[in-house]
Amino acid sequence: MLAKNQNPSTGEPSFSVDVQFVRALESGDLPAPGALTLEEAGLSPAQLVEMFESQVLSRQLDLHSRRLQARGESFYTIGSSGHEGNAAVAAALRLGDPAFLHYRSGAFFIQRSRQLPGSTPTWDLLLSFCASSEDPIAGGRHKVFGSRALNVPPQTSTIASQLPKAVGAAHSLGLARRLGVAGPWPSDSVILCSFGDASFNHSTAQGAINAAAWTAFQGLPMPLVFLCEDNGLGISVPTPPGWIENSMRARAGIEYLACNGLDPLDTYRAASRAAAIARRQKKPVFLHLRCVRLLGHAGADAQQAYLSAEQIAAAERDDPLLHGAARLLHLGLLSADEVLNLYRDTGARVRAVAEEAIKRPKLLRADEVMASIVPPPRTSRAVAAALPPDDGQPKPMGRLLNQALDRMLLRYPHMFLAGEDVGRKGGVYGVTQRLQARHGAHRVIDTLLDEQSILGLGIGAAHNGLLPVVEIQFLAYLHNAEDQLRGEAATLPFFSQGQFTNPMVVRIAGLAYQRGFGGHFHNDNAIAVLRDIPGLPVACPSNGADAVGLLQEALRLADEEQRVVVLIEPIALYHQRDLRAAGDDGACSVDPGPDFRIPVGRFGRHGDGRDLALVSYGNGAYLCRQAWPALEAAGIRPRLIDLRWLTGLDHDALHAELADCARILVVDECRRSGSLSEELLANLAERGIESARLRRLTAQDSFIPLGRAATATLPSAAGIVAAATAWCRS
Repeated sequence: MLAKNQNPSTGEPSFSVDVQFVRALESGDLPAPGALTLEEAGLSPAQLVEMFESQVLSRQLDLHSRRLQARGESFYTIGSSGHEGNAAVAAALRLGDPAFLHYRSGAFFIQRSRQLPGSTPTWDLLLSFCASSEDPIAGGRHKVFGSRALNVPPQTSTIASQLPKAVGAAHSLGLARRLGVAGPWPSDSVILCSFGDASFNHSTAQGAINAAAWTAFQGLPMPLVFLCEDNGLGISVPTPPGWIENSMRARAGIEYLACNGLDPLDTYRAASRAAAIARRQKKPVFLHLRCVRLLGHAGADAQQAYLSAEQIAAAERDDPLLHGAARLLHLGLLSADEVLNLYRDTGARVRAVAEEAIKRPKLLRADEVMASIVPPPRTSRAVAAALPPDDGQPKPMGRLLNQALDRMLLRYPHMFLAGEDVGRKGGVYGVTQRLQARHGAHRVIDTLLDEQSILGLGIGAAHNGLLPVVEIQFLAYLHNAEDQLRGEAATLPFFSQGQFTNPMVVRIAGLAYQRGFGGHFHNDNAIAVLRDIPGLPVACPSNGADAVGLLQEALRLADEEQRVVVLIEPIALYHQRDLRAAGDDGACSVDPGPDFRIPVGRFGRHGDGRDLALVSYGNGAYLCRQAWPALEAAGIRPRLIDLRWLTGLDHDALHAELADCARILVVDECRRSGSLSEELLANLAERGIESARLRRLTAQDSFIPLGRAATATLPSAAGIVAAATAWCRS
């Protein structure tokens, strides 16, 4: 809240919380210090002073970010004011303890920086506020707390979507030990994940907390500290008093601890205990830190609209800096004048550094912005291994995928599979059958039924150097967890300039054409949500050999290029043996071997006909092959382009393959609106192919019903023949 007066020493607008802090120090009107002693808290005098210095720096950075925003020089004003008690949490943890921080963790980040000599948090954070391309973590793409050297992966979440991957990271510590794989974090690390009381209520947070408890309840290692910083507000909506404590105090599998986040001694003592429990007992701890929110939610938030003047003033009287100053004065560590000098000198230093930071370069060009979407390559961790032989017989897609996963688990010692029912049952469709018996329950992991937690497990484990292959049981089940891919996994290299990555393969059983089962929830043909995520390769095979080649390339991309890759596996083709007649085994393939891979963008071509080019993928390509004899009988010489990859398409190469065809029919099993067919036709038209030569046959804009009507809205082999013959005869 801006005061009416200007700061007489700087001429800049003053904030009420700034004025009140100085006034309280000058008048001696400070909160009464608590009874806890330094010895009882486990702190030295020097540590307490250092923590207070971190809190003061965090506050001055908050204040000056808003002043810079008024000048058009700062672009992010969600601050940490009122939450500075988290500096004590940082002091209680080790540098090697990864910290997934939310946006009010400025004091934590500054205090963590003190554990690494040579750190420059003031300069780094001001570059971030100013969106400078020299910002060492995000390069001007966003204001985030992050540092590779400090083990702080950047988080951009406002809805606690970092919690699932924090759970995955905690689980990965024990898993890496069992696999004998050395990750970037010490094996006795503790994972710290901070979030607010409003975010606690989000389904993502609740799912992650439940997943951690579910895991720990079974005696599995989960060295994790959930830090809930409770300021009592979700922007303007108050959190019911007692809600957080009553929700968590008796939660099975999780230790609940609470502290007064305004008191650095109480916070440090509680945080030290939380870290000790998580580190020694390998169990999750919920640390409930009570604090206040000062300065409103962000610079644009006028909290006077929903808080009374009395409520705002009460929060300012509970300023954690005032509580910290009271402690220092009571212990005789600093005088009031020394505290004021520290506060003012810190502010002056922030101002001086800011004037240099705002002059630093900014991102200006699209190629600069996009440079970090794709992460940098790394050395493969594959090993030479004795792989099981194949009998050389043609097999359906599901069987070939099973064989490929079996041998890839041998080739990649840091790889594991995870998902609902993938272990003992072997997957709903048997694709992972017998793999758990061969490789162990730690490498083929049966998870709880929560897609957000499954993806979070993969993201967090990939942070720690493992190679996760996670399965989403049905495509329809992805949609309640898609932000884990869109907002977390795919953005991590972008917001860290490739310093942090979470390479993994996501297998999704999906698409339609299942016979007599499921309806829409098991026959989902909506893939648009995956295709528009920048930098996310998405593949979809139409036959077993291609499925092997795409899976093995996906694993190479994850292992060597640190990519997140999605493989959509058509359920209807898992066990399909026949193509055109019973017993013809035309849908079966011979295993192409462990070294066969299909690079991103490389499509398959079948036939050389020039009358009609069919362009499709997945079930659509299978249907085109079914339609082939009827097309030839009608005098049409066809050609089939099987796309195989649904993103990263080489449109120039595709145009070259199709330019000599009289007609081009795109067969797309997904819905007419938002399907791949739109992109294909637009790019062919842009490259000069006349619209009269282009048509598409797609699914209708409909959900898929149950029973005999299940394929009524979808393309069919007969429909392809009818559309093609009518067009070619016109």
